[in-house]
Amino acid sequence: MSVLATFKQYLFRWRSDGTAPLRLGQRRIFIIPSRGGLLFATALIVMLIGAINYNLALGHALVFMLAGLGIVGMIHTFRNLYGLVITAGRCEPVFAGETAHFPLTLENERSTPRLALELEAEAGNPVTTSIATQNSVKINLPLTATQRGWLELPRVRLSTRYPVGLFVAWAYLQPAMRCLIYPRPIASPLPATMPSATNGEHHGDGGQEDFAGFRERQAADSPRHVAWKASAKNTERPLLIKQFAGGSQTELMLDWQQTDPALADETRIAILTGWLLAADAAGLHYGLNLPHLKLQPGSGEPHRRHCLETLALFQP
Repeated sequence: MSVLATFKQYLFRWRSDGTAPLRLGQRRIFIIPSRGGLLFATALIVMLIGAINYNLALGHALVFMLAGLGIVGMIHTFRNLYGLVITAGRCEPVFAGETAHFPLTLENERSTPRLALELEAEAGNPVTTSIATQNSVKINLPLTATQRGWLELPRVRLSTRYPVGLFVAWAYLQPAMRCLIYPRPIASPLPATMPSATNGEHHGDGGQEDFAGFRERQAADSPRHVAWKASAKNTERPLLIKQFAGGSQTELMLDWQQTDPALADETRIAILTGWLLAADAAGLHYGLNLPHLKLQPGSGEPHRRHCLETLALFQP
């Protein structure tokens, strides 16, 4: 059994660095009759026996014509995959519980279209596509992300039954692709913030700073920073906070020790993820403090990605 498993892995697998294209040759494509094809063959045998028994010339002609149709269909089913070029793309990170998408580009260099192609990486979730003459198409293979960390793309089955459905041809692909899965966030109130004299904004009533506008109040904001007059104009919206430019900036350190030690490690990571997203949405200057690892406060999309990647790969 181990020898058979090793042979199947060698025969059915395409391993690459995720960028090298694959051209499907005859050794990578497999073809067998479908259920409809087996039923079709059975019907032909019965018709042939009847034609021989009753010596029907037209019966023989009909059987041979249908058999020829089946053989031509087999050739076209095989050619629908033969010579197809597949190139792997780059995956965008998603959160746990969402669907990861693995991009593949299928290129048709032939002067005839390739129709009714089906790709499946996850059982029961196939993707169907067609490629026009001398054209290419980009598809995204969906895969459910159940937990944080790296999600490897499993073996992909590319198959077709075109044109008559009597045969099914398929090939197995497995490019070296993986998608980073961020932790599933848990929404909870932000911990207390602290002013930092580095740069940015100041939340307060000081008169020496330039007024920069308003923003919606967050759970970590002090009530004395609320712009009561501006908030009173629209009672249906959340309270507004004054923002001042040129002074100190609100700084928030998201610390592992601020989470409840009685909770599971994955829950604590999910709480930190929720804090991180809330702090980023509020425009705060935030950092991350984990056991044996500390990220200095920052802001912006690169800092947000770096913090999320750190939480996704963090091992308590």
